[in-house]
Amino acid sequence: MAAARVLLLLSGRPVSPSFVQSVCRLLGAGPGLGPWATHCGLKRGRLVLSDRPFPGASTRLPLQRPPFCPFVALDQQLRARGAELPTNRGVDLGVAVILQSSDQTVLLTRRTRTLSVSPNLWVPPGGHVELDEESAYPPRLSWGLPKYHHIILYLLVVSQESQQQLQARIKPNPSEVSAFMWLGPDVAAAVAATEDGTETPRHLPQELPPSVLTVELAEDGGARPLALPVSTLLRTTPTTAEGKERVSSGTKFALRLWLQHLGRSPSDYSLRKRARRL
Repeated sequence: MAAARVLLLLSGRPVSPSFVQSVCRLLGAGPGLGPWATHCGLKRGRLVLSDRPFPGASTRLPLQRPPFCPFVALDQQLRARGAELPTNRGVDLGVAVILQSSDQTVLLTRRTRTLSVSPNLWVPPGGHVELDEESAYPPRLSWGLPKYHHIILYLLVVSQESQQQLQARIKPNPSEVSAFMWLGPDVAAAVAATEDGTETPRHLPQELPPSVLTVELAEDGGARPLALPVSTLLRTTPTTAEGKERVSSGTKFALRLWLQHLGRSPSDYSLRKRARRL
């Protein structure tokens, strides 16, 4: 079995979670969605998580899972089908960067359609090592049994450079990234307010622009501006496997944390929307 990248301290006892185990459940999470405050630290290249303080813990971060997390739904009968689930590894670790410009916008990238994991999704730049979120692919059991299981660590990087200055230095890999954009707080709040597990909003809120400017990349390295409908960003995770472009559930969680950093929240957006209805 590959070396464990995630280690849990359960009642002071170190445990490497197996692939099929829900990290949130092992840490004592209830039936809700969270987030749950989790103590964490780094030890010899591994992320250590615990529901209580421990020597070497460096910070306390919110841990959350999507409402349709397949590792919560996996019952004993499904676990018995071990041949269909990876048995040679545990829970992997990924890192994503929330890059904030001096203009208070954040960078999102669209994964190419040809990627085997999470194709055509808008996510922050990052990679396999890919605040905390438990992530799986496929994201729902209705799509099939999970093949990947990650804890994603979201890191906020606040730059003193403007969006324009940062964009001049960005060199995305066209084999992995098909487009990128800078998202402002207003649209980010609307995206973060959409709930996965519910239906995608049918009508675009009047206070939002109809589209946002993105840069679409070609395989030969060329680029062109593209107006992306905001409605695309408001899509929620469908119950059946399909390649529709949308923002990942983990990215929505990260956007909520970013808005809190700015002193805003998706609930502010929801309240304004309800007030306009009244």
